[in-house]
Amino acid sequence: MKSNFLNSKYSVLVTGGAGFIGSNLCKTLINNGNKVICLDNLSTGNIENLQEISNHVNFEFIKGDIRNYTTCFEACEKVDYVLHQAALGSVPRSISNPITSNEVNVSGFLNMLVASKETGIKRFVYAASSSTYGDSKTLPKIEEKIGKPISPYAITKYVNELYADVFSNTYGIETIGLRYFNVFGRFQNPNGAYAAVIPKFVTQLINHESPCINGDGTFSRDFTYIENVVEANIKALITKNPKAINTVYNIAHGERTSLNELVELLKRHLSKFDKKIEDININYGSVRVGDVPHSLASIAKAKELLNYNPKYDFKSGLIEAVEWYWENLKN
Repeated sequence: MKSNFLNSKYSVLVTGGAGFIGSNLCKTLINNGNKVICLDNLSTGNIENLQEISNHVNFEFIKGDIRNYTTCFEACEKVDYVLHQAALGSVPRSISNPITSNEVNVSGFLNMLVASKETGIKRFVYAASSSTYGDSKTLPKIEEKIGKPISPYAITKYVNELYADVFSNTYGIETIGLRYFNVFGRFQNPNGAYAAVIPKFVTQLINHESPCINGDGTFSRDFTYIENVVEANIKALITKNPKAINTVYNIAHGERTSLNELVELLKRHLSKFDKKIEDININYGSVRVGDVPHSLASIAKAKELLNYNPKYDFKSGLIEAVEWYWENLKN
């Protein structure tokens, strides 16, 4: 998909660029004539996600770890902007291994901030998280009102915001944080213990397995299609509005869907390809530790300051995602 997002004279470092969100960003930037450096240690990313641009003259892949400061510095020396997506996601993973989550999400983040400062990066846009809202029961979520984090992962992402704010105020580096709300779409990994719920359920249904919902299915999420997230990152890179810089934004569509509704929609869309999926039963299990019951974003701030205008609501994004997964997972 082409659009006049960025002037082609700029170069962008995408950390975690072989991952789900990062690979989508790399492709969009390349398709719009920009130079892209991808930094990824491939611990959770997949080099196959970058196959269609791997030989492009404006693309370079660096296998490296953000926990290594020298690697971060050398990557930043080559670019004007940073889209920092590298992180160890998943609340359950952070509960199982908080030390590694902290090393990657906090120490790695700090390495990238320092490297960006030292190399004169024009702007540092980073992936924040809706998990920062913690135990706040207020709906919709508004950027300035957060609760107490309830998982190690949430703590690490909140610390990112604190560090970014300090670096903006102390060193003058431009930072923008994007609090993602349950992103889904093409190239999202359906495998592994910490797979996101949509690709995990899609894979199970395609294989005629019964998905297991944690809890009674009434927990709800503001599921956000990948194209909306790509748009937000690009607009954060190019904004010239001084009020839009050195702050954080909710990136979502602003609608809430329960897990029960999600599964029914997945069954409906997938049954167009395989009628047997209609009759698959759903299992229910215990609520996971660290899970927030409900999530819904206010995107008023992003609309006003970033000119963020998400093109896909949940249902239209889900149709595209299901079609992609069917084509790529059915065999």
